[in-house]
Amino acid sequence: MQDITGQVAWITGAGTGIGESGALKLAEAGCKVVLSGRRVEPLEAVAAQITAAGGEVMVEPLDVSNQADVAAVVGRIKERFGRIDIAVLSAGINVKERNWSNVSVDGWNQVIGIDLDGAFYCCHAVLPMMRAQGGGLVINVSSMAAKGVSALTGPAYTSAKHAMNAMNASLLVEERNNGIRATAICPGEVATPILDNRPVPVSDEDKARILQQEDLGDLILFVAQQPPHVTLNEILVTPTYNRFAAG
Repeated sequence: MQDITGQVAWITGAGTGIGESGALKLAEAGCKVVLSGRRVEPLEAVAAQITAAGGEVMVEPLDVSNQADVAAVVGRIKERFGRIDIAVLSAGINVKERNWSNVSVDGWNQVIGIDLDGAFYCCHAVLPMMRAQGGGLVINVSSMAAKGVSALTGPAYTSAKHAMNAMNASLLVEERNNGIRATAICPGEVATPILDNRPVPVSDEDKARILQQEDLGDLILFVAQQPPHVTLNEILVTPTYNRFAAG
């Protein structure tokens, strides 16, 4: 495992859920952390925790579906730190009306715009810096929805995550000899705020039995601490308890 003290980590979707946990874990490991997300208040709350623990943090509010804003944020990170060593692309949404019977064009566009286009914009923006510095790591927070098809997640989210995994693989094919690594983390159900937007609510009892956001934070840190000659292409992680099989 490598020491990542002093590395610069940019996390999208950093205000809550998996992104929040990943940011806190990377900061604890000594990274200089840049937090991005659409809402300022959660970002500032995470930043306060990092600052209180003695870490260095930068807050950059961002809607990743806006390509110009993504490029501007990356430019400001470069201006302050001169590099990005780790990019954790965790921004993601789903809509409540998500199935073919009720999904709208606007709903489709919202999900694709953030979950897929946003991840591409972020990758596209950080690559020139990573090439110039001789390496870097992109962690795409995908989903088990990328590994099959289910009515649970709906066509937009399912399509976005399948495409994210393909994008991650394509990135590796073309950039790994530039020292750039890419990992797609594909979790099953995680107890994060995105569950609150489910058409059928998840009970508190079931939330306690599935993956927790801290589990994914630990996994993000594990990926980041791999030595530069090691690439974890794709990681599948699921709850031991299968609430669907249990009925």
